[in-house]
Amino acid sequence: MAESEPTAEQLAALAAANEETDAAVNYKPPAPKSLQEIQELDKDDESLRKYKEALLGSTSVSADPNTPNIQVTRMTLVCATAPNAMVLDLQGDLENFKKNPFVLKEGVEYKIKINFKVNKEIVSGLRYIQQSFRKGIKVDMTVYMVGSYGPRPDQEHEYLTTLEEAPKGVLARGTYVIKSKFIDDDKHVHLSWEWSLAIKKDWED
Repeated sequence: MAESEPTAEQLAALAAANEETDAAVNYKPPAPKSLQEIQELDKDDESLRKYKEALLGSTSVSADPNTPNIQVTRMTLVCATAPNAMVLDLQGDLENFKKNPFVLKEGVEYKIKINFKVNKEIVSGLRYIQQSFRKGIKVDMTVYMVGSYGPRPDQEHEYLTTLEEAPKGVLARGTYVIKSKFIDDDKHVHLSWEWSLAIKKDWED
């Protein structure tokens, strides 16, 4: 028997229950400085020079003007009980993600993993913002503080969210459109993409 779809009022109630605000709302970002400016600061201080080298690395950074400073390479849903790997290649065609939803069994625990590279300049206050929509109504928004990173073009960084629980119950089952965004303190959006998530009673429903 087909399960009943939630009403607009029920979705609004779900949105109110899940409403979260950006914990960093009172956070004031520092004034931006280029990598060269930072490297020139107190360059005669040997202990500070070693600290900055440990932070920034000693490898040369990309000088190609066509290379973006931040490259978000892929997103993975990490779930120990999932029968298949759930990976989005964020360097490919982003338009197909909404048409081919990930399937999550209701109530399972999972994490979201983001892989990215920093190529040229220090990036401050990276955040991953995720908004969930059901039938066009926003039902959830979560802001994850990823952190600040120096350029390491030969090294891929990995960010793993805290443990999440997929919604459960008759009203929670269905397909959600997820709008994701990778943004920094300067409000520079490095990548935004949309994908779909189908919550089902079982993995194969």
